[in-house]
Amino acid sequence: MSDAHLLLLGVLAATAAGLWAWRRWHYRSYWLVVAFPLTALSVWATWRKVALGCGLTKKRQRFWFTTVPGLVSSTGVVRVRRRFQRVAVDTRPFMWLPMPTRYGWRVTLHTLEGQIPGDFADAAERLAHSWGVHAVRVSSPRPGRVVLCATVRDPLVRVDTVPTSAELLKVTVGRLETGGPWVIDFRTVPHYLNAGATQSGKSNLANVLVQGLAPQPVALVGFDLKGGVELTPYEPRLSALATTRTESVALLDDLVGLMTSRMAVCREAGTRNIWQLPDEQRPTPVVVLVDELAELYLMADKSEKDEIAKTSTALLRVAQLGRAFGIYLFCSGQRIGSDLGPGVTALRAQCSGRICHRVNDPETATMTLGDLDPAALASARAIPAETPGVAIVASQDGQWYRARSFYVSEQAAEHAATAYADLAPSWEDLISGHAVRMSDADLADFLDSIPDPRKA
Repeated sequence: MSDAHLLLLGVLAATAAGLWAWRRWHYRSYWLVVAFPLTALSVWATWRKVALGCGLTKKRQRFWFTTVPGLVSSTGVVRVRRRFQRVAVDTRPFMWLPMPTRYGWRVTLHTLEGQIPGDFADAAERLAHSWGVHAVRVSSPRPGRVVLCATVRDPLVRVDTVPTSAELLKVTVGRLETGGPWVIDFRTVPHYLNAGATQSGKSNLANVLVQGLAPQPVALVGFDLKGGVELTPYEPRLSALATTRTESVALLDDLVGLMTSRMAVCREAGTRNIWQLPDEQRPTPVVVLVDELAELYLMADKSEKDEIAKTSTALLRVAQLGRAFGIYLFCSGQRIGSDLGPGVTALRAQCSGRICHRVNDPETATMTLGDLDPAALASARAIPAETPGVAIVASQDGQWYRARSFYVSEQAAEHAATAYADLAPSWEDLISGHAVRMSDADLADFLDSIPDPRKA
């Protein structure tokens, strides 16, 4: 082998090693400079074949040069001639140039006649396999346009450390499959329903939430009918904690009384909610953490029927009216089904935030996500047990995403609860100055006195 060949091999080996190291240690710049241009060229060049294979093309009549049989020569050879005529050809949706994202790329398509975004969503898995990517998500920013967002590798394999929450009642609890932050914002979505089986990451999400809310000027209230084993470690930061059904009934009565008294304050001030009050008059927001929601509705014998009915009514009233008066719910449970009674179904309708971890039965997944999107339900059932913390979430933009919460150990959450114990307002102080009670007639007058924003 000549010296030139050895030199060429050495250069190729050094280049390959450099590209491997670049990809290994700084994948983001490697993706933008090297990998994405090659991927974009491949996607754009193969779009016709991929669209045809995935059933996304339409037959259209086009004028085309075709070969038709001509005369037969004396030697028996058939002479053909070209003819310009209309033929049916497969037309693919027009594709713009792909654009890079943090974990893949996105591209905008122009739909053909008769196509809807659901046609592309049904073919998303076939598109992902055709292009060799982890997943393809479909969205439609406006009629006639479809955006395909491809994720080259799963961003949920490893998540970063928990960032500090800078806004009130807003906590970044994890990462979405798009690479963006997974944010729980009680000001935007006031009530959440969090379902998940044992070891699915449901309790870890509560740890992240407690750690994020602990340094904020909010009151935390807990309902833990598992004897308090889940929320008792955070008791230094909790203003109140109920561990039995009897205690739950009393605490819910206090919450309803607190809510109705804040209604009276808003009525006197002529405001629609506490956030329109002056800062010096605004009461402390309250976040209610409910662990094992089903325990509030399970009935061992008929003697508990009245307590369950009272609990269900009070919790539903807080969910219906609490948002405007600074009372927010975060309800968690392993089993959430319609068999628990109409109270659970009514409460579920008030919880706009939906989080579904891995579940053991389809009924829980259906109760959590079934009325949002059938594809979300299928994705929730497909979460493997080896990926705790992965969940299907209903985002604030009206879509659903796969997400994974940051890992926060129980010790870290307990440390945060202890470190910020001085920020926990006394429950007696919260309710002592709010002894006002509103009758049903006063409540109706208050609601009628609020102007309709659509007429303002």
